[in-house]
Amino acid sequence: MPRLDEEIRRAFVRSHPGWEIDGESLRRTFAFADFAEAMGFVVRVALAAEVADHHPDIDIRWNRVTLTLTTHSESALTDKDTDLAHLVHGFTG
Repeated sequence: MPRLDEEIRRAFVRSHPGWEIDGESLRRTFAFADFAEAMGFVVRVALAAEVADHHPDIDIRWNRVTLTLTTHSESALTDKDTDLAHLVHGFTG
């Protein structure tokens, strides 16, 4: 799976507010009303990740959830990452 080129990376970030690129990773922190709402989001992400067979790093801090996506097998940012990020982005409106 090829590494995403710079034009595709910039276009993704422009069309998906809140996501940022850090080297070969996509990252976003989501804030929720409380811990229960944050955990509901994590469960939705986990189910989507299982279906996609592509699993993000997830950091939970009470009502804040940070997702980091990268394709470890490629040591690069790939379509697998932007596809899952796009899906997750839709969970929050």
